Amino acid sequence: MNTTVRNILIVLAIAALVALIQGGVTAANVAIQAVTLAFLGTLVWFASLSYRERRVQLYSLGDRRRALLYVALGVAALTLTATSRLLGSGAGSVAWLLLLGGSAYAVFAVLWSARKD
Repeated sequence: MNTTVRNILIVLAIAALVALIQGGVTAANVAIQAVTLAFLGTLVWFASLSYRERRVQLYSLGDRRRALLYVALGVAALTLTATSRLLGSGAGSVAWLLLLGGSAYAVFAVLWSARKD
């Protein structure tokens, strides 16, 4: 049997189990949440490793640039967290774009100015 056909049959079997077994949708939601939490945990782990490796460079930015960098990253994180609410309206969509664009600009401005020094 071809591996592609086998993989398609496996996916169809799992989909049938989710659709037909009582509580299958709940189990699928739990599995999705577990994978999401594992992914977010990996992101946090990567960010902490990156921070530890680049701590000296971050402190050499100075207080003002480092504060701008941290605020921009915080605004981006909060904006991404509120994406579903912000994209529900026209004004929210514009605010979402402005917040993410401003955050990206601030991060790049800090990095650009640090490279010039």
